[in-house]
Amino acid sequence: MSKLNVPFSPPDITDAEINAVVDTLKSGWITTGPKTKEFERKIADYVGTKKAVCLNSATAALELALRLFEIGEGDEVIVPAYTYTASASVVDHVGAKLVLVDVEPGTFHFDYDKLNAAVNENTKAIIPVDFAGTICDYEKIFDIVYNKKDLFRAKGKYQEALGRILVLGDSAHGFGASAKFKGENKMSGSIADFTAFSFHAVKNLTTAEGGALSWNSIEGIDDEDTYKMLQLFSLHGQNKDALAKTKAGAWEYDIIGTYYKCNMTDIMAAIGLVQFERYPELLKRRRKMVETYKKGIESDRVHILEHYTDEYQSSGHLMIVRIDGYDEAKRNALITAMAEDGVSTNVHYKPLPMHTAYKKLGFDIKDYPNSYNMYQNEITLPLHTRLSDEDLAYVIETFNKYV
Repeated sequence: MSKLNVPFSPPDITDAEINAVVDTLKSGWITTGPKTKEFERKIADYVGTKKAVCLNSATAALELALRLFEIGEGDEVIVPAYTYTASASVVDHVGAKLVLVDVEPGTFHFDYDKLNAAVNENTKAIIPVDFAGTICDYEKIFDIVYNKKDLFRAKGKYQEALGRILVLGDSAHGFGASAKFKGENKMSGSIADFTAFSFHAVKNLTTAEGGALSWNSIEGIDDEDTYKMLQLFSLHGQNKDALAKTKAGAWEYDIIGTYYKCNMTDIMAAIGLVQFERYPELLKRRRKMVETYKKGIESDRVHILEHYTDEYQSSGHLMIVRIDGYDEAKRNALITAMAEDGVSTNVHYKPLPMHTAYKKLGFDIKDYPNSYNMYQNEITLPLHTRLSDEDLAYVIETFNKYV
């Protein structure tokens, strides 16, 4: 096969998205408005919750959930060591203590025994990560949370209403994924107490930048009150958004708190609404490509992340493979060789304790051996809906040639 150039993850944008943006620009309403509200409703309906709020990133969604629960100084939040910085940086933003826990050997999810051991009376939240679109074992996580309920000391309205540690799902990769939970098939977004999604440019469904937060109803808390509080957090604490202020004579507003600015715009939502209509077919295409990879990769030294099982259905976000006998140097040489043949690849992820910011916080990768072992021989192959069958065959041929 002749040499091709295969990018890693370009956005899948059609004329329909472009036309929707043009229509929005012509409408005169480009910031948070009717399209954002419609997108929120569609997300909530899709994941199976009463409400969702759209924001400018999954990072904002995670942070606002922590702030909603008044988590801060003196509190601890547990995050897996194997994740992107956004899962953990938000803990530092709110002033809480970050606790990193290693992954289970051979997986990219928490070591649940180590997670259980890390919980103490200061633990206020756990942030599991639905890595590559594969959903965590939330039953195990909730078992830990309920078994340690007697340790929990509530602070503030939301903590008191929940009465236990908050399970805040980082499903930046997982929009559209589902899993069995207590015998019922549930969508990501309705399993954890609160769930953050990303619609960044490289995600399955994109709004260029953007994210959303969904949540399960909490007894004693009105979902509309939660929605309004999150709106306040995302719009400087202003009690009327621009849409509400368009009503005749409704210019006046109040500032309820000195909050933040992280709302989604209608331009972003317009892209998202079109992507949403296309999403079932995009997910089908991803699944077909994952199956093609599994059939085509020849070496029995290669471990491919399982995306589709009887227990969960992934969103098929990342094509994760690991190669027995490879270390960092050999893996990096493979990345270079494939790049020279026109195939762009990536690594997901360098564990947090290997980064300067987290070293400064006192973390050392030697304390997270499983995370390091998963990282050192991991490579992420292209998996996006602009890949043609020819592109896919070329990637597989190139990978097999070197491995």
